[in-house]
Amino acid sequence: MIQILSPREVDRARVAGALVADILQTLKTRSRVGTNLREIDRWTQEMIVKAGARSCYVDYAPSFAPGRFGHYICTAVNDAVLHGMPHDYALADGDLLTLDLAVSKDGIAADAAISFVIGGSATVSDLALIEATEHALAAGIAAARPGARIGDISSAIGEVLLSAGFTVNTDFGGHGIGSTMHQDPHVANVGRPGRGYRLRPGLLLALEPWVMADTDEFVTDADGWTLRSATGARAAHSEHTIAITDRGCEILTLPTRA
Repeated sequence: MIQILSPREVDRARVAGALVADILQTLKTRSRVGTNLREIDRWTQEMIVKAGARSCYVDYAPSFAPGRFGHYICTAVNDAVLHGMPHDYALADGDLLTLDLAVSKDGIAADAAISFVIGGSATVSDLALIEATEHALAAGIAAARPGARIGDISSAIGEVLLSAGFTVNTDFGGHGIGSTMHQDPHVANVGRPGRGYRLRPGLLLALEPWVMADTDEFVTDADGWTLRSATGARAAHSEHTIAITDRGCEILTLPTRA
């Protein structure tokens, strides 16, 4: 299903987007050496409940998973790529952490992800991974406007990632979003311009470039959720929810505070 939101629904999406962004920034500030992933999950739950919102993850049970996710946020560390299930792990200096969060507020969902290094031991290669996903995300957003096509966004994202020397996995990518977290259209992180669905005002998209340092293949943990790079290489992931508008597009998941 491809959902086109009304102006009133887009207003509600702005509220959901700001909430997601502010929670992620709070978690980034709180996450330090010694922080346990279960603490991050608990903090996320507390902030969602306080805001009168609803987690998109707790009861999420897609066909590829063994059951419902059961947590409030995805926490991917180092070689974990996507769907990182919070578990009993204390963050160490130099860990590369990705936080991926989707929340529904007043019936409309927003989705975003950030990657950052814990402590003061960031390596050049980790920073390059993060930078590539952030630049690719910015390129995808710049390509999103009324009349453009999904392939234009995918091409812009892929050009940045491939030019930076990474290979791109297309099993998971961006997606439509609205009254539910995952909708059509699928937005691959590589593609051909001029192809796919034509963008219209009121369409919400979650764009999410992600890469692994030396591979495009992943394996699944025993938990049935957490995806890790097949080689043990580190990974990064950046995501925003955007709304197509009459003038171009609007990023909905920008934090309201530093």
